[in-house]
Amino acid sequence: MAERNVIVSYESIRQCCTRFGVDYAKHLRKGRGPGGDRWFLDEVTVSIQGKRQYLWRAVDQDGDVLDILLQSRKDKRTAKHFFRKLLKGRERVPIELTTDKLRRYGAAEREMTPSVVHCQDTSANVQTEVSHEHTREQERQMRGFSSSVQAQRFLSVHGQVHNA
Repeated sequence: MAERNVIVSYESIRQCCTRFGVDYAKHLRKGRGPGGDRWFLDEVTVSIQGKRQYLWRAVDQDGDVLDILLQSRKDKRTAKHFFRKLLKGRERVPIELTTDKLRRYGAAEREMTPSVVHCQDTSANVQTEVSHEHTREQERQMRGFSSSVQAQRFLSVHGQVHNA
């Protein structure tokens, strides 16, 4: 835009991303394919207006972000909700789930996908830890998130765009 002497403000770009970002992410998600057979799940703490929120993230063996969920709780009900959201619209279930030692994953996994192998090894869960780095970098650049709705919307779009 600068080459053509068109001046665009940051606010115009933000409004454009807010309006078209979710549709763009859905389009990218549809064209991507079924995803990998091995899923890595993890959660990280994000501070939004001084309140602690938990960012749940699922990544496949290729490092592609499968889904993101931002919640204020870290309990079994939230883990089941995240599993349901992950499995919705998928053609197949994974052959292996790798998580950290959080017991809520095991409880939710036994109820939702009992046939899947569940590995609780923190050293094998490096893929999700690496994918959190992009979120932290964006969080620093944006100087934090103003609301949980804005953070959920931005991070879900950013995850899909980062995959492409």
